[in-house]
Amino acid sequence: MLRQQARLITALSIALDQFSLLVAFTCAYITRKGWTGFEVYNDRLWLLLVILPCWYLLYQQAGIYNSLRTVSFWGLVGKLVKAHLWGGLFVASVLYLTKTSEFSRAVLLLFLLYSTLFSLLTKLSVSWILRFFRRKGQNVRYLLVIGTGDVARQFVDLLAAHEDWGLCIVGLIKVAGEDDQSAAMQGYTIIGGLDQVPAICKQQPVDEVIFCVPRRVVVDVDGFLLGLGELGITVRMVISAGFGFNAQREIGLFHNALPILTFHAYAFDVAQLFAKRCLDIIGAVVGLGITACFFPFVALAIRLESSGPLFFGQERVGRHGRIFRCWKFRSMFIDAEERKQDLMAQNEMNGAMFKIKDDPRVTKVGKFIRKTSIDELPQFWNVLCGEMSLVGTRPPTPAEVATYENWHRKRICIKPGITGLWQVSGRNQITDFDEVVRLDIQYIDNWNIWVDVRILLRTIWVVLAGSGAR
Repeated sequence: MLRQQARLITALSIALDQFSLLVAFTCAYITRKGWTGFEVYNDRLWLLLVILPCWYLLYQQAGIYNSLRTVSFWGLVGKLVKAHLWGGLFVASVLYLTKTSEFSRAVLLLFLLYSTLFSLLTKLSVSWILRFFRRKGQNVRYLLVIGTGDVARQFVDLLAAHEDWGLCIVGLIKVAGEDDQSAAMQGYTIIGGLDQVPAICKQQPVDEVIFCVPRRVVVDVDGFLLGLGELGITVRMVISAGFGFNAQREIGLFHNALPILTFHAYAFDVAQLFAKRCLDIIGAVVGLGITACFFPFVALAIRLESSGPLFFGQERVGRHGRIFRCWKFRSMFIDAEERKQDLMAQNEMNGAMFKIKDDPRVTKVGKFIRKTSIDELPQFWNVLCGEMSLVGTRPPTPAEVATYENWHRKRICIKPGITGLWQVSGRNQITDFDEVVRLDIQYIDNWNIWVDVRILLRTIWVVLAGSGAR
């Protein structure tokens, strides 16, 4: 996953740099000659075909496409200036050898100035945006570190020196037979022993468990791989010994410093995840536009039938135990939650899910907006905020999650969705919660962006046909 993330970030950085060069070239010509339409490209397109690949090679040679998290501001400026000086000399040589006199030296100097400035601003802006969202708790991964010795200390020190990575340590786990170095680990404390790891992962958000134990300490890693895999949690291991395993795995260097072995409970391609998020944002914007069209009519109907708020917000469990408030148009009477216990005996679902036919808590308007799925339109706001996805697993309540078996928890290792494989597979005919979970795990294990597209198309048909919802 780290390697895939690096490749995606590098590809995006290259695209932004190439666009910056194109803008700088245009601005340099306009500054010197004034705006003359697209004449700027008429006889100079060949020069752009020289500049773009040349600058790519120069940036790569200067290390600009490597991780810049440890590079200071002036270090970055130095790299960019050096690359542009060499690039300027190369372009000047090409112009001299081809005897191209119509391209003035002033335009070339302006291009070098603009391209240096634009590249610097682009990279600083991207860095600032990433840090801003991480400070807001977005795109943060929560890590549980197994170990308190020297190996764990190296790992913790590395993360402490790079807070902008968005990796947050929730605590340390003490391992028998290992020296206790936790006092020197940036203030982190021991929050339990090895036997408490599954319980800790259930009690608080944990995205990854990192084993940082020395070679001499023996840990039943195979047992943890099985248990944590059931919970849908990624396991990484700072390599200090060889282990037998049977799982999706990735081996590499963490920050080119620590060899690390990763066991994936699920392995999503980062580029496809990026495409999924783009699809979510586009879909959310369109969905909120549709919601705005329906809002006056739904609001009036809800108000005329029953008192209470227009929207119903309920705490739901998101990816790896993150709690968020899921929004719907209110389709029940305001005392629905209090009356739920009296109806538990009529529950049609076997397991951690509640559903009954002709629920007396549902209003007349509620039956209509549920049948047409209009009640779920406000969830597009959750999608836009990044708490949900267009396609995923059904978001459970904390009370439901509290009753889960370990293997059930894999369904919450990804973002929940407005729709999903279960919703388009005849959800009214499925009464066994275990079958719902199996469909969710099937979606997780076989996911790619085209699976989402197919489910969205099937969802449109299900909604238009008015089947599956009640």
